[in-house]
Amino acid sequence: MAELLAPAGTLEKLKWAVAWGADAVYFGLKSFSLRSFAGNFSLEEAEEALRYLHERKKRGFATLNIYPFDREYKELIELAFQLQEINIDALIVADLGVFHALKQAGITVPLHISTQANSISAYAAAAWRDMGAKRVNLARELSADQIVQIQKDLKNSVETEVFIHGSVCFSYSGRCAMSDWMTGRRGNRGECTHPCRWNYQVEEEKRPGEYFPVQEDERGLYIFNSKDLALFPFVERLRDAGVSSFKIEGRMKSIHYLATVLSLYRRVLDGEFVSEEEGLKLLSRINSRGYSQGFMKGEIKPEDYLWDTSTKPAAAEFLGNIMENDGTPGSRMEIRNKSFAGEEVEILSIGGKISTMTLPNPLVLEDGEELEAVSHSKIVKLPIDLPPYTILRRVSI
Repeated sequence: MAELLAPAGTLEKLKWAVAWGADAVYFGLKSFSLRSFAGNFSLEEAEEALRYLHERKKRGFATLNIYPFDREYKELIELAFQLQEINIDALIVADLGVFHALKQAGITVPLHISTQANSISAYAAAAWRDMGAKRVNLARELSADQIVQIQKDLKNSVETEVFIHGSVCFSYSGRCAMSDWMTGRRGNRGECTHPCRWNYQVEEEKRPGEYFPVQEDERGLYIFNSKDLALFPFVERLRDAGVSSFKIEGRMKSIHYLATVLSLYRRVLDGEFVSEEEGLKLLSRINSRGYSQGFMKGEIKPEDYLWDTSTKPAAAEFLGNIMENDGTPGSRMEIRNKSFAGEEVEILSIGGKISTMTLPNPLVLEDGEELEAVSHSKIVKLPIDLPPYTILRRVSI
């Protein structure tokens, strides 16, 4: 059975991923991860996270996917052994030197090969397999036809993983140096500042100092900015071809993002047909840069994939989530954005079910205080029973 693999930037997000149907999660530690600003886990938090996962028969993978310098190998190997001791299920690596060093040091935890390794052929996947890799992530630059052929050639001799949703770097599988050049922060060291998503202006050669906006909206042109992947229409075919794991990007994204995206892909992986129109409507509830099917069709046009002008505003605002029940009647709603008494809200429940309700008027806090509006971080009592991890949001369109 194919795995749904979700990102977890924090312990809270990890628990949300599990609740919303992830079979496994991947997360970074405080060092050696390609998402330095994701929150990330201390070793103690990682141990707690793994206990939480294993009690629920889920798996956890740790990212050690930077490209380290010689002086860093000793610390990286020590961390790998510490992760092995707390029963990590796999380590995700990108660098051949790291892979070799971990094997030579006696690490027995399965090693997964990151998308940063740019594996675009059955030959590359087989080479990693023969060196002892358990799983290989197939690069985003492949089409569905190419992935199907790779699966045939590999004959299930190594697990494969495909990114099916989320942000995409404009460079080759993320091997980008723009951030290094422009800010001194190294993208391949987990410090990317995402200059590909900034807005730019053009200076004509014979008119120094005169800047001309090349824009499709008032904010300017995002020259390198790629749309987000949304590959749910291809999941069934790739699953049937033998892809082992379907991976979602987003260790820095919100719990609203996790719930929305996982609810869609869980349904699809469980065999439910979701039309392209319906899927995109569900995804419109969260911020994106527009959606694309990337290279999956085999032919790519700039207007379909490589360029987009700005973030697409979400069709809904995340208002709050239902917390664990405290033993009293009704539900407890943790407010994430300002909410108003008597307003109609949309409810996204685990499993992808969508319904609506009207918030009480007035809103009643845990201490009994009654208010017309409630701001971030307050807890509101609701008169109906809703399960934990339910999402409530204000739909704008």
